[in-house]
Amino acid sequence: MGTTVTPLRLTIIGAGYLGLTHAVCMADLGHEVLALDVDEQKITRAGAGETPFFEPGLEPLLRKNLDAGRLRFTTSFAEAGEFGEVHFLCVGTPQADGGAADLSYLNAAAGALAPYLATPCLIVGKSTVPVGTARALLDQIRTAAPAGTGVGLAWNPEFLREGYAIQDSLAPDRFVFGVTADAAAGLLRRIYAKPLAAGIPALVMDLETAELVKVSANAFLATKISFINVMAEACEAAGADVVQLAEALGHDERIGPRFLKPGLGFGGGCLPKDIRAFRATAADLGVTSLASLLGTVDTINFGRRTRVTTMTREAVGGSLAGKRIAVLGAAFKPNSDDVRDSPSLDVCGRLSAEGAVVSVHDPVAMPNAARSRPDLRYAASVSEAAEGADLVLHLTEWADYQAIDPAALATVVARRAIIDARCTLDASQWRAAGWSVRVLGRP
Repeated sequence: MGTTVTPLRLTIIGAGYLGLTHAVCMADLGHEVLALDVDEQKITRAGAGETPFFEPGLEPLLRKNLDAGRLRFTTSFAEAGEFGEVHFLCVGTPQADGGAADLSYLNAAAGALAPYLATPCLIVGKSTVPVGTARALLDQIRTAAPAGTGVGLAWNPEFLREGYAIQDSLAPDRFVFGVTADAAAGLLRRIYAKPLAAGIPALVMDLETAELVKVSANAFLATKISFINVMAEACEAAGADVVQLAEALGHDERIGPRFLKPGLGFGGGCLPKDIRAFRATAADLGVTSLASLLGTVDTINFGRRTRVTTMTREAVGGSLAGKRIAVLGAAFKPNSDDVRDSPSLDVCGRLSAEGAVVSVHDPVAMPNAARSRPDLRYAASVSEAAEGADLVLHLTEWADYQAIDPAALATVVARRAIIDARCTLDASQWRAAGWSVRVLGRP
């Protein structure tokens, strides 16, 4: 039998990637949800059932819950304050100068909401923040809220992967509840009653530990990715195979196979800025060894882009001037249209700066890429991107590109040469079709 959910009235402050996803998923769990954003155009589109970004399955789920009457949108903090029993803060914490997290959006959202909190309620932070933020925010809110100490605060960090956001919202590996009172943990258990009943663990802890969980998780994942990428460099120097090395390491239960994927490195709007913010926090706390480690991880990751640029230059004879380069992939990862800190677009920019003619294809991210890098050329198909190309670069590991017929593509390029910077193409198949293939970390 299914778990019976007693609906709660939830507000979601911030309707960006995190906030809109959370709002839709909370409504799908059966709660009454009011999502707020100060961007009227964003709210209008969401209210019409349109998502402003690509995330598999989210738009149909949005429309389902709009039609069911469980989800509404507003720009009014007064309406949100009156409506909600629990208020989720889901605003961005972008990178500020020096790498630290910019908390201005978070503080502004809390400051705008607090004057309308006239009855006891719970504020729940989901944004990624430096340790110590939650307690300072609680003092700020209680000072400004008519309900005063009747306002509680919890921290419930998100662990969303772009391309898997619905799954990660409704069936994550774990829930983390940072609380100051048992009542807050009880409310969070009511909100997530369905997934908790399915056996997903809830870990209850203090605010500071909860804040550290998210940044620590991202730091560890970034370290694991950078480790296998620096091993790719070692494999190239030694004539070894990093993919086989990663497979062997992954069978060690102490290590595991996840995130041991060699290639161009990580990007996006979260992992890079989170490790830089955590590095700044570590320095502020005087934990210099952690700050040094995270700095090294960032340097290794950024160095992968330099490595691919160098390989590209070498592959076309030492000079990129006038060379036609076809690029497969613009998004920072597959199943997303996010081009923030995209390793692919960074490489494209470097190649273009050296005089290359760069033509880019991506299944969904080209509109965002064109806004970010209007200096590049964009092609409606892989064959159009590759027409007359001196070299093909595989920079985002979309499944579409693994299905390319190398023999067919060979008919449109000027030279049968490809660099697989994501280590996911079948090199033997490409070589059989007459292509020269270079793969990061592989012979």
